[in-house]
Amino acid sequence: MAWFRKWLILGHRWLGIALALLFLMWFVSGIAMIYARDMPRLTPETRLARLPALDLLRVRVSAWQAAERAGLARSPVRVMLLTVQDRPAYRFGGVQPTTVFADTGELMSPASERDSVAIATRFMGVSPPALRYVRQLDRADQWTIAERRRLPLHKIAVDDAARTELYVSAGLGEVVVQTTRASRALAWVAAIPHWLYFAPLRLNDAVWRQVILWTSGLGAMSVAIGLVLAVTQFRVAYARLMRWHYVSGVAFGVLTLTWVFSGLLSMEPLNWAASERPGPSIAPALGGGALDVSSFPPIDATAWTRALAGRRAKEIDFRWIRGAPWFVARGAAAEPLLVRAQPLEIRGEPFNTRGIVDSVAAANRDWAIVDADVISSYDAYYYDRDRRAPLPALRIRFDDPDRTWAYLDPRMNEVVARLTRRQRVERWLYHGLHSLDFSFWYYSRAWDVGMIALLSGGAMLSAIGVLIGWRRVRRNLRSSSTGACR
Repeated sequence: MAWFRKWLILGHRWLGIALALLFLMWFVSGIAMIYARDMPRLTPETRLARLPALDLLRVRVSAWQAAERAGLARSPVRVMLLTVQDRPAYRFGGVQPTTVFADTGELMSPASERDSVAIATRFMGVSPPALRYVRQLDRADQWTIAERRRLPLHKIAVDDAARTELYVSAGLGEVVVQTTRASRALAWVAAIPHWLYFAPLRLNDAVWRQVILWTSGLGAMSVAIGLVLAVTQFRVAYARLMRWHYVSGVAFGVLTLTWVFSGLLSMEPLNWAASERPGPSIAPALGGGALDVSSFPPIDATAWTRALAGRRAKEIDFRWIRGAPWFVARGAAAEPLLVRAQPLEIRGEPFNTRGIVDSVAAANRDWAIVDADVISSYDAYYYDRDRRAPLPALRIRFDDPDRTWAYLDPRMNEVVARLTRRQRVERWLYHGLHSLDFSFWYYSRAWDVGMIALLSGGAMLSAIGVLIGWRRVRRNLRSSSTGACR
């Protein structure tokens, strides 16, 4: 077996030389990801906070009239009333959202350079001289990779202490990305190196995917070989640096393997966690049919003021619940309000869970409901470190081929999470192995401290590997140079 051990050593050595620096980058950026979590973006909270309150007195057109003028079907995917360019407007969702101004019924034209500066001025609450129009983007840059569907975008720089940059969607007429000097700098040590989100690579989806699959796959192979060698080479006397590599490999090798392997699984190779089989129909059952925009009453500013008791809405979402029209009003308050359309009144109580279960069961007679429970705390599959996911939640488990679990919010009568059996397995093999997000420590600072310690150990293992690899390559280059001179 000497020849086999020799090939293991050679394989581990050269894979390590090729990938050790990448491993080091992953571990160091993983520490930064604890705090960054994502690429710079405009959070829903910031967007809502900067959104002007609706002036309902200016609404002259009903949602049904707006849909007709836009040439849309009677049952659009989504309808929302909000302020666009200082005017109330209906936004109809879809692949290409359509915006119709609610004061005149005219279609919104794509925002021009001048429009975008005005939009950014209102968003930031500054005067126009504090803004500088940079350019129009027809191709995403480093900070708009996730907003490619919103192109073209207008990039605008703000002359403030934070060095803010805004991206305004020409089609939506609103800011869709906000970055600052600090968030951009953090991204360069966190999300960008960790996810290999370098724009020239990431904008080619197919190539980026293959790079992640191959580097993480070969990396997992290298670590697995290293763990085998940790056993077979146990009695070998190492030089000082190799001894430290051995010790750190024994201490952190298993965790390194699980992190790299789970990173591979994040790309869902061969679509292993996906299912093409039809599952339970839940959202349509809760709605009781498709949204019928003609059933919504015209906006009555006086009635809305009375119903909201002085609170001002910034967005009004049109919903279809149990075969009737409803609204979801969002304002300065953290929690959205569910408002009955006829008569206009806030619903304070959650929907009856027994009624929800009966509606879902009636719409899914082919698959039995195994059980339905109201959970008041997060479980292993429905959880949120920031504790923003709604509780209590109704968990329904089905006896369909994929053993689907659904989590519903009884207050808003909507699905908040849905997982098949494969997705629950993926939760452990990806999130569990990658984030170690186990409930016994995930919601405390112990998780931060523990993750930083473990990631630092992996970084030390990788750094030693980089140093060993550099010495090996340098020695080989010197040998080659000496041989050439001879």
